[in-house]
Amino acid sequence: MIIHFTTVHPRDDSRIRSKELASLAAAFSGNVALYVQDGLGDEIDPDHGYRVVDTGPRLRRLPRMFLGGWRMFRAVAGARPRVAHFHDPELLPWAILLGLFGIKVVYDVHEDMPRQVRHNPGLPPVMQRLLPPFVSLAEWIGARLISGLVVPTPVIQDRFPADKTILVRNFPLLDELHAPNPTPMRLRPREFTYIGSISEVRNIFAMVKAVTGVSPPAQLRLAGEFAVAETLQKAMEMPEWASTRFEGWTSRDGVAKVLADGRAGLVILQPVEHEMVTLPIKLFEYMAAGLPVISSDFPVWREIVDSAHCGLMVDPMDIDEIVAAMQWIVDHPDEAEEMGRNGRRAVEDRYSWEREGDTLIAFYRDRLGLGRSRQESAADAATW
Repeated sequence: MIIHFTTVHPRDDSRIRSKELASLAAAFSGNVALYVQDGLGDEIDPDHGYRVVDTGPRLRRLPRMFLGGWRMFRAVAGARPRVAHFHDPELLPWAILLGLFGIKVVYDVHEDMPRQVRHNPGLPPVMQRLLPPFVSLAEWIGARLISGLVVPTPVIQDRFPADKTILVRNFPLLDELHAPNPTPMRLRPREFTYIGSISEVRNIFAMVKAVTGVSPPAQLRLAGEFAVAETLQKAMEMPEWASTRFEGWTSRDGVAKVLADGRAGLVILQPVEHEMVTLPIKLFEYMAAGLPVISSDFPVWREIVDSAHCGLMVDPMDIDEIVAAMQWIVDHPDEAEEMGRNGRRAVEDRYSWEREGDTLIAFYRDRLGLGRSRQESAADAATW
């Protein structure tokens, strides 16, 4: 049996549930489960048939790390899975304990945690400076005590032991966000789209200001949640906020509808160290939906956007450049539509989850000893 478990992520997290669990459930039918901690109760996934097990109510950060971690450890250990795959760095000590019970443990490293902590707006400045070395040390020790690691970017991959680590990039599902018969670009509202977590680092204030510089008037449409409540309050107090349509958290079907209305998807994050080396899922989701992108001009992102000919690159700290890119999209709807088609083709050819899912399944088969001789599989099982 394979259990994925998290005390932080919601049960409908796209990478965990729609991608990883769905791929594994198809490959290992009847032997996959997701353990969460949100107080919403157990369920059976309606599309893929795996169990979702609720291990208790959601807790605040500090009690979650201890009481929540203990609840999750007890539930997973009691189920005695062959593989326990966890998604939160705060669960690392509990995962190491699971390994002492003979369970193969896999750490899914969603973010470059040391860099992220250094720029986390929710932490006091002194903690932003002091915590990263301890986070690095904890992950370095943990990586040597568990069975394997799954990482989303090459930069994160380089931090961990090569013989234990695989790259599984968070690319979109081919058919999830794509409208089969999209509305022609020139008939769409003059609307620029941003989906995902909303914060100052992700340049919310620049997006709100820039859209008001487009002529004829345009609108910014946001689908996601603000990371910090104070940032939402400051954004709403801006006079330019009148040109913003804030959807809040939106289902995956809702995201598809938002993307189907847009002229371009915005991924103009500020030049912060950990953001500049990510592979942001929103970039690829815009491309999958056939939406041209307006992207920060970071080297890693330029390689993707330029090779696909799917959008425009801007200095994210230059409002005039952002306005000029938006204006070009509005003034050149046919060229913008071709950029969207180019992005869609690039996803179909090389940036889809389907390829990454195959990599994850191969990793599991290696860890589980499946697809080899019975003698080899029995030898592996004896060491678990």
